[in-house]
Amino acid sequence: MDKNQLLREIPSIDRLLQRSETKVLIKKASFDLVTHILRSIIGEYRNLVLKQQDPELTPLTEEKVIGMLIKQISQFIEMNLKQVINGTGTVLHTNLGRAFFSEEMKEDFFKILSNYSNLEMDLTTGKRGSRYSHLVEKIKFLTGAEDALVVNNNAAAVLLVLSSIAKGKEVIVSRGELVEIGGAFRIPDVMEQSGATLVDVGTTNKTHLRDYEENIRDETGALLKVHTSNYKIVGFTKDVSLEELVNLSKAKNLPVIEDLGSGVLIDLEKYGLAHEPTVQESVKSGADIITFSGDKLLGGPQAGIIIGKKKWIDKMKNNPLTRAFRIDKMTVSSLEMILSYYLQEDSIMSKIPSLEMLTINYKTLEIKAKNLKDLIEKKCGDSVIITTQEDYSKVGGGSLPLEKLKTEIVVIDFQNKAISAVEKQLREARIPIIPRIHKDSMILDPRTIKERDFAYIASTLKDTLIDK
Repeated sequence: MDKNQLLREIPSIDRLLQRSETKVLIKKASFDLVTHILRSIIGEYRNLVLKQQDPELTPLTEEKVIGMLIKQISQFIEMNLKQVINGTGTVLHTNLGRAFFSEEMKEDFFKILSNYSNLEMDLTTGKRGSRYSHLVEKIKFLTGAEDALVVNNNAAAVLLVLSSIAKGKEVIVSRGELVEIGGAFRIPDVMEQSGATLVDVGTTNKTHLRDYEENIRDETGALLKVHTSNYKIVGFTKDVSLEELVNLSKAKNLPVIEDLGSGVLIDLEKYGLAHEPTVQESVKSGADIITFSGDKLLGGPQAGIIIGKKKWIDKMKNNPLTRAFRIDKMTVSSLEMILSYYLQEDSIMSKIPSLEMLTINYKTLEIKAKNLKDLIEKKCGDSVIITTQEDYSKVGGGSLPLEKLKTEIVVIDFQNKAISAVEKQLREARIPIIPRIHKDSMILDPRTIKERDFAYIASTLKDTLIDK
């Protein structure tokens, strides 16, 4: 059809606003939102016509516009952030929210959020208190540290520490520890923002104690050790232990800062995983300040936890950045609940889902995989070829990068439908399902899937295989 004819037949917004369907949507949403989306739909269509990119373009009827309007209003109003089913086997999946909370927390958490709380009131004195007071004593008890402070993530924690302790001074760190911590944020960038000057010593694979010693001078403000929790260098390597740095710092009267990244409060070796330095070990080693995340191996909300010597924590409390990085009542309440679980270590694995997933035994995973396979097979029949096989899950979240968690996966091949089409439909389902794709097969790892979701997965897969 002629371009000018297509443009002439575009419905007017005034006419569309008089439609009965539109009036219903205005009551559901608002006049402004409906008008905004109508203009967007018509504007996009007009651009297509003017650019002549689609030779098969048909006239834009009122019915077509109303259909698109209903769909877009629904999408605009509903929550973009939603529950998903993680079938990838990566436990602390950054794109899928890392650690999540147990059902047990729900009632207490909602009770705090749906009412006023004593966030900054001391109920003993009736006077203003500190939001950190709900957390500090628990953190001190669990870690053995003198004092503690919590900010909104670990990058903020490192920035606050460096700004408070070493602004205008030099900070020495091994070249092999200049990590990128995700989202393209790097230790050198954080250092620059803090006002400290980076002095990197050693080489990528080898750093000796003498490298630190030879670079200490009057301008040195601190020694920094960064635990490379998101990668490992193996082979011809040498690094300086935290204990060695602490001994050097005492001789030179300098503070030692350790960024643990993914902090852990329990010995994971007891549960069959590789050793990951615990926060308590760093405290015993004598580090002046230690920072770590709340939403990785700890299993809690996103937070940056700072522990260490009281004199340094006091300096941070007086830093204006502390106000900018402070945590809200949702983080305070959820982190306090998680810390309370650590005080009951006998039952901790059942109360923190990410730890339970990391330590689940292989026999249980075999049974889960078989049950999921049987359900899918029953629902989908001959339209799928489905098997189970041994494989490995990942920890994720920049934690334990070399750890391979033995698992049993469900492998699905589709007879009459492209795997890309199935994967897209699963992502767009009412509760999105995120599988792993390997070559031409779809993989579901039961390690990160709740058994109560098995029936939904089977039914949704069946629906995706029905040609519409």
